[in-house]
Amino acid sequence: MAEAAHLLQVTRLQKSYNVPVLLDFSFSLRSGEVHALVGSNGAGKSTFAKILCGLTPADGGEIRLAGLPHAPASKRAAEHAGVIMVLQELNVIGTLSVAENIFLNRLPCRAGFVQRSRLHESARAALARVGLGDLDPATPAGALGVGHQQLVELAGALSRNCRVLILDEPTAALTDPEIERLFGHLRKLRQEGVGIIYVSHRMDEIKRIADRITVMRDGRAVATHLSVDVTPDCLVREMVGHELPERGGLSERPAGPVALSVRNLSAGDQVRDVSFTLRQGEILGIAGLIGSGRTETLRAIFGADVKSGGETFVDGKAVKILCPTDALLAGIGLMPEDRKQDGLLMPQSIRVNTTLNTLVRYARAGGWLDTGAEERTTEAYRQRLQISCNSVEQAVGELSGGNQQKVVVARWLARDCRILLFDEPTRGIDVAAKQTMYELLRELAGEGKAVLVVSSELEELMSLCDRLLVMSQGCISAEFTPGEWTQEKITRAAFSGHLDRKVESHPS
Repeated sequence: MAEAAHLLQVTRLQKSYNVPVLLDFSFSLRSGEVHALVGSNGAGKSTFAKILCGLTPADGGEIRLAGLPHAPASKRAAEHAGVIMVLQELNVIGTLSVAENIFLNRLPCRAGFVQRSRLHESARAALARVGLGDLDPATPAGALGVGHQQLVELAGALSRNCRVLILDEPTAALTDPEIERLFGHLRKLRQEGVGIIYVSHRMDEIKRIADRITVMRDGRAVATHLSVDVTPDCLVREMVGHELPERGGLSERPAGPVALSVRNLSAGDQVRDVSFTLRQGEILGIAGLIGSGRTETLRAIFGADVKSGGETFVDGKAVKILCPTDALLAGIGLMPEDRKQDGLLMPQSIRVNTTLNTLVRYARAGGWLDTGAEERTTEAYRQRLQISCNSVEQAVGELSGGNQQKVVVARWLARDCRILLFDEPTRGIDVAAKQTMYELLRELAGEGKAVLVVSSELEELMSLCDRLLVMSQGCISAEFTPGEWTQEKITRAAFSGHLDRKVESHPS
């Protein structure tokens, strides 16, 4: 791209919590540029974004925006300066409406009263920009799934006049059509001179959208490349500091007895007459667009959402699951899509979160817990899952997103559930950690556990799963085995409910 003025200049930025997070970090952003930041979990990407956005102060260094010092004391101050962000961890307020979330600090008022008609009109225009033109702006944001909440946050960001837009894993909960729509808006913003900092683990997206790429490791910038001049393999080597092992191909696993059978499951309008089986030693995937009912199906099976109909069988026996406790007793575990809201006690330690579902094992006379035994169990899973932390007593809220995800997995491994439901298990996890997660899922299946995986990444599902279901408009629209599926067939099946036509099913 042609040389442009530096819109943002960062020099030797410093930040520490219990340990250093940013060390002499330097970075620049030009007007009309998409500059990608890549690095392993804990490299300091999100911390840098939070400093720019006024969510946390820097300990040292200098930031200049359009030549002037930039040290915002709050998110509002950063926004006033033209720095807008959409962070990986959602900040949607569930009790407010979609429209109120989009224009939270900019509500149209007259005589002290909010003008609802103007608010909803502006919200509809903002939602249409991210493909949610049919969503009622008065809908409570808490009633939406994570994917739709992510789009609502994006709508809020795109509705502002900004000079610097920071996107932290913006596509983590989006599927391909939503990603293409987002990229179209980013290209328009780039033409308007907006500088965009794009934080992501998805190498294919980065190569498509970024002009330059900076690699972070251990709080430092280790390299900056023109996107056209660098390969994904080179970026990964710089991120982790060494070569990654070759990823093995899909291995054949013997089909075991049926572990979970779901018949005619329904849950409101989101899940309609869903039936499938899951065998011991099998990895079964579920693909589909946002709002297709994937997450709601897992939550209904687990008892987290109220079912309106259907039956569940475990090992051929009918089980009545009215709440998550019933699911636990039946040997079913769920890793939820939103780890922050539903999966973790953020202020508590890794130890507490890991042993939360197995406390009875550590109970001693007089009601005391054997914390030493808890620590030994947690340490074993820390090593197995390669959780990066100071100790198992560190608060989960201080960990990077990928390491938080691993703590949720550790809890279900400690519980030794025989049926495991994973909703977006690699969301927010870097390239190296994804390989660890893939091997873990294969290992669990190899041990005879029944594994059900929901993911927005088709390539991930196709490389990992033994069978694949596709959902559309709350129903299963197709079923494929590895020799039958293609991305085109899966995508067609995912859109089938929206096209009002029947898609051919491929039973295994």
